[in-house]
Amino acid sequence: MLDAVLFDWGDTLMQWAWEPELLDAGHAAGFRALGRAPVPGFTAQFGEEYLPRLLRPATLEEVDYPAVVRESLASAGVEVGDEELVLYLEAEHEAWQPARMLASTTHALLDSLRGQGLRIGLVSNAIDPPWLLHRDLEQLGVAERLDVALFSSEVGWRKPHPAMFERALGELGVEPARALFVGDSLANDVGGAAGLGMRTCQALWFSADDAAGAPEPDFRAFTQMDVLSVVRRLSV
Repeated sequence: MLDAVLFDWGDTLMQWAWEPELLDAGHAAGFRALGRAPVPGFTAQFGEEYLPRLLRPATLEEVDYPAVVRESLASAGVEVGDEELVLYLEAEHEAWQPARMLASTTHALLDSLRGQGLRIGLVSNAIDPPWLLHRDLEQLGVAERLDVALFSSEVGWRKPHPAMFERALGELGVEPARALFVGDSLANDVGGAAGLGMRTCQALWFSADDAAGAPEPDFRAFTQMDVLSVVRRLSV
């Protein structure tokens, strides 16, 4: 039997569309929030010195993005206090809004699962401050459809580290064997969830991760609504 379904956020419920131009737009918005003109060459320096640390962390421990931003600003001669840093981060995050596109059937899928009495969770790797990410969920109408939502920036560890899954399952009060995890990444989502004994479903509607040697999912779903068929099979 099944008691809960947990999802990854990016490329599962929401498609994250990286656009290089948004990196510069985000920095420009941040400087405007500080009442300053953008520092010439800031985006190029950030891309060379700081972006690799954010996209390819050396360990599963999540990076402290606000600290990285403060450091990068300081290296450009811009010292910011805590309140100014918040203003910068909020403006930068808002500038990236075009990259966050909710899948058209996300609400319908979550509503259908909740209608079956299942508990719903979200477990996602994300470097942005948690207060901004939870605000996104509220604005997109997703937060009200979830029983728990966790991001690596608030847990301190990235999937496939078990801490992410264990905390979510604990808050839901569900044993791993009675939960299904749905995500696009074979290593992070499928491997991490399966390592705890959860059933797994690879989401293929936005991207198809086929990394060599990666863990195999129990199920594959080509559309969001295919998840309902997986749930029916596991609920028998």
